[in-house]
Amino acid sequence: MKSIPIAPKHVAVLAFPFGTHAGPLLSLVLRIAAADPNVRFSFFSTRASNAKIFEVNRGDLGNIHPYNVHDGFPEGHVPGHPMEAIGKFIHAMPGNFKSAIDKVVAETGKKITCLITDAFYWFGAEMAKEFGCNWVPLWTAGPHSVLVHIETDLLRKRISSNDRDDPSIDFIPGYSGVKVSDLPEGVVKDINSPMATLLYKMGATLSQATVVAMNSFADVHPVIVAVLKSKFKMLLNIGPFNRTTPQHHIPDEAHCLEWLEQREKVSVVYVSFGSVITPPPHELFALAEALEECKYPFIWAFKGNPEKQLPKGFLERTKKKGKVVEWAPQNEILQHASVGVCVTHCGWNSILECMVGGVPMICRPFFGDQKLNNRMLEHGWGVGVGIENGAFTKENTVRALGLIMSSEKGRVMRKKVLELKDRAMAAIQPDGSSIRDFTTLINVVIN
Repeated sequence: MKSIPIAPKHVAVLAFPFGTHAGPLLSLVLRIAAADPNVRFSFFSTRASNAKIFEVNRGDLGNIHPYNVHDGFPEGHVPGHPMEAIGKFIHAMPGNFKSAIDKVVAETGKKITCLITDAFYWFGAEMAKEFGCNWVPLWTAGPHSVLVHIETDLLRKRISSNDRDDPSIDFIPGYSGVKVSDLPEGVVKDINSPMATLLYKMGATLSQATVVAMNSFADVHPVIVAVLKSKFKMLLNIGPFNRTTPQHHIPDEAHCLEWLEQREKVSVVYVSFGSVITPPPHELFALAEALEECKYPFIWAFKGNPEKQLPKGFLERTKKKGKVVEWAPQNEILQHASVGVCVTHCGWNSILECMVGGVPMICRPFFGDQKLNNRMLEHGWGVGVGIENGAFTKENTVRALGLIMSSEKGRVMRKKVLELKDRAMAAIQPDGSSIRDFTTLINVVIN
């Protein structure tokens, strides 16, 4: 009796090409692809996004093959604003992905056997049905932010978009102290933008996924994680990604780590607003003035031209106690014993790196889930403080730095964030919850 040949495995991966979405998705795929080199992974994103993330991950990609999809613009057009690019790309979906996938399937002769997508891609549910395969969306942010999109209908029913008050949303488990103003744009206000529509459809569709994977760990917020588990067929916490997926090493050309070795324990302020955001000019000035007055040693990963954008003479006056650098090895810096606080935009990747490093945070959120992250850090976990009135002034920044670096409240925050660090580290032990969930995920994708 002849054995029936096993069809070759072919996993389609659909990335969201904006912000810090595509990079973590590629890190996840690198980890999964290493488990079976015979499985083909076709990674779909825009030309610009692929050029960026595959340049960072140069080397032997083995069984991972990048493909470009249409970005929604005519050839040669340069978008004037990031939201224009996002809107055009959303308008081009899902047809741009479907045509690119069909072309690859025809060229390789390999049907799609699993679909991994950014969780934003609500159309993954229907696409997976057409392919007859599993759908595995990845949520790259925290559990609290995805739940508000799952509960959008409830939130819109309970809260008027014209309400001038700022009511609490504590009718959702785990959201004590969270206000309507903390919610991401498009949940209860400005609900007709392309991004708001995409997120609404996502919230209504994720329950159809075979598995929802999340860059988090099970004990980060047990109440909210339990609610999510009741909403999904399967929820897999497979983070923190800075510990569970391959991380690309970039040389520390500014010698930040060597500089930290010369500083006292928990004495250094680390400042970074991620790869996308730059605070407005008056806030950059205020932050610089506060750092100079407080006299704490600091490292500032500065996106831009510090000579032109910071106060005149600031770099010269602070050169003995501070470093302003174009790029810093953030993950390693936050795990260094000399770092006492991180001034951050409250992006989820940065929050996880602070948790793993045991570093309290001063938060200046800007958009998306950042305000909600801020509220959770301050009132949910008690490991950070939001900047007063949501913007840097010299005075409120001096107060925030003093609170965390020199007060009893700061010592309590440090103790609490170290407890979160212990939970995160327990999750990534060989028998930890994130490692078990990662094993389950690999089986779902390639078996």
